Amino acid sequence: MLTTGLVLGIGIVTPVAQADDEPPTGPPLHSVKYTVFSETPFRNAEIYYHAVDPPNFAEYSHDPYVFTPNAEADLGPNQQWTMDVLLANPDDWAMVTVTSLDSPKRPNFHCVLAVDGKVVVANQGPVGALCSIRNY
Repeated sequence: MLTTGLVLGIGIVTPVAQADDEPPTGPPLHSVKYTVFSETPFRNAEIYYHAVDPPNFAEYSHDPYVFTPNAEADLGPNQQWTMDVLLANPDDWAMVTVTSLDSPKRPNFHCVLAVDGKVVVANQGPVGALCSIRNY
């Protein structure tokens, strides 16, 4: 009976996973904030932005809209559109653009792109604006 008790006691011991058993993580993610507004009120501005890092340029090139969502927003001097995303490579992929499409109005759009709390690009244009670290 003593032997059985020892065997049962040993059988209860189970290995505990160590932190080393966790899967490796990817590169650190950067906080990217996109901000868009206009100097005069404008309804349904078209906004495109990069929401995630593509695995490579070929994948992005094949179907860019998978990685670049579209939003429509009413904008004005006191009405901003903002989006916060996390990107591993903002130097390659951080981008926001806004346009009035074929509207005859000239709302003078502004865009601002900040990475980890620091504004890195700001731009403006009468019918559209592009903010990107990388040249397109």
